[in-house]
Amino acid sequence: PEPGPGPGSPAGRMGGESSPGGGRRVFSPAGEFREFSRRQLRDMERLFRQYDAGKDGFIDLMELKLMMEKLGAPQTHLGLKNMIKEVDEDLDSKLSFREFLLIFRKAAAGELQEDSGLHALARLSEIDVSTEGVKGAKSFFEAKAQAINEASRFEEEIKAEQEEKKKQAEELKQRKAAFKELQSTFKQ
Repeated sequence: PEPGPGPGSPAGRMGGESSPGGGRRVFSPAGEFREFSRRQLRDMERLFRQYDAGKDGFIDLMELKLMMEKLGAPQTHLGLKNMIKEVDEDLDSKLSFREFLLIFRKAAAGELQEDSGLHALARLSEIDVSTEGVKGAKSFFEAKAQAINEASRFEEEIKAEQEEKKKQAEELKQRKAAFKELQSTFKQ
């Protein structure tokens, strides 16, 4: 099975978002936020889930308040509301996982005010978004080369993950065999 957002993840629980045509579209973090590596997306999802105390797939005002306090950058009530407002695309006064990822996209693009709460959140969350991706490709060919590089980077990450899983499975198999061998010596 493909690793990534599943039914237990915020992206999986959201089910989808309304699209202008009235249908539902499934949110795919790796598809929409290609500037981040799979590891960064997992780290961001882990951070999101850590502060989603209600486990409803959203970070509300009180959960954001707690998050900012724990990160060492407490905000005023008005400051917290402004943080949510800056990325709250559906105007529900809480952050979905997609809106949470927008904070890091804006931080990487340098679109956040230095003194804003969102800038503090992106800086203090220990997820380095500034090292990934090439911003604003100047020509079609540069953009095309970037897309090819990103695709190969994801393939390399997937292969590395698969190799790690194979290695772990082999180690488990060897431990089981060693245990059975040891167990058979006691049965005699």
